[in-house]
Amino acid sequence: MIGERFRIERPLGRGGMASVYLARDEELGRPVAVKVLEALAGEDESRRRFLREARLAARLTHPNIVTVYDAGEHDGVPYIVMEYVEGETLAELLRRRGRLPPDEVVALGRQAAAGLQHAHDHGLVHRDVKPQNLLVRSDGTLKISDFGIARAAEATQITSAGTILGTAGYLAPEQAAGEEASAAADVYGLGAVLYEALTGRTPVRVASLADLPTAHLEPPDPVGTIAPGVPPRLETAVMRALERRPEDRPGSAAELAAALDGTRAEAPTVALPRRRRRAVPAGLLVAAAAVLLALVAVVAIAARDGGEAPPEIQPAPRHADPQQQARALAEWLRQSSGG
Repeated sequence: MIGERFRIERPLGRGGMASVYLARDEELGRPVAVKVLEALAGEDESRRRFLREARLAARLTHPNIVTVYDAGEHDGVPYIVMEYVEGETLAELLRRRGRLPPDEVVALGRQAAAGLQHAHDHGLVHRDVKPQNLLVRSDGTLKISDFGIARAAEATQITSAGTILGTAGYLAPEQAAGEEASAAADVYGLGAVLYEALTGRTPVRVASLADLPTAHLEPPDPVGTIAPGVPPRLETAVMRALERRPEDRPGSAAELAAALDGTRAEAPTVALPRRRRRAVPAGLLVAAAAVLLALVAVVAIAARDGGEAPPEIQPAPRHADPQQQARALAEWLRQSSGG
């Protein structure tokens, strides 16, 4: 039992920092994934940072983000309890299938971008976007995992060796230089993932830690030179996400998502101002009504006389003022109709 609530059933996988287990939530009766971070045992500051970030990640609710249910410590080792996703990581999918067709890459990329945008809107940066942290269900739904773990791991000794080499191909240049990661670093990481999905290799190759400072001096080979047939707009979107300077990349994950299939990010809807109708003067309305009544009266007079020629009627008086005109017409109608 972990946390007096989660019963471990079997291992799901193991990485450089953590082990993942399938467990059962005994209180709610559902399967969960429990990640135990052995690498953080004894790292007091890293454990505190991890728990803080994990609690922030638990606030994220999005269909393309693995839901965090709980986080704590067990015998001095921090753990995180997450939604159990039946499927495989994108890394496993790429090993099994190799390059993916462009339309599938676009579909996966848009889902990942949607999840990242939601996190960025809530002030969280992933910092470690790579195929191992993207889970793909059998129905094609993609979910991002491990929010908060990368930041907690930054201060550990293990990040200076094997673990960082597994991430180096997806690290933004500013991260490789030791600078603080922003949302633009996640955009770069997703661009690197999409580059690999299209070409079968990462845009940057790092054989040792000594190569890391110079890894981004040369731009990556264009997607089209490795995978001919990729639509130009898709290649342009991916290569722009891999720009060395953060300000040259798409301005957000949502902007990258829109660029992947050639659409534009939706702008907020702005209501158009209503055009005010010009008021019609009351006097003019009265005059128009009087004229209409006059026509009706003439027809009535003709009908009353049995079709005979109507008696001679004096012309209606005319006045410049509409209200006077209306009164004069009314009097003229009364006299002409014999009333």
